[in-house]
Amino acid sequence: MAKIVAFFVMCMVLVATMKVEAEPDELSEKYAACFNTCQSECQASGNGYTHCEMKCDEDCSAKELKELLNEDGGPSS
Repeated sequence: MAKIVAFFVMCMVLVATMKVEAEPDELSEKYAACFNTCQSECQASGNGYTHCEMKCDEDCSAKELKELLNEDGGPSS
């Protein structure tokens, strides 16, 4: 009985440690494109990296959330 329990525990550990990579979905690809474009434009206008990163993250996250809500039939503004 102890061998069966030990085998089961080892299987659980093995499954828990396996790294499963999900394929990027359409929204994350849109976010990446939005962020990269925004970052380039922001830095080209003379702003610092940190400022641009925060600004673009907020802007692109808001766009992504808005698209997600519109897809799900959520409230639109």
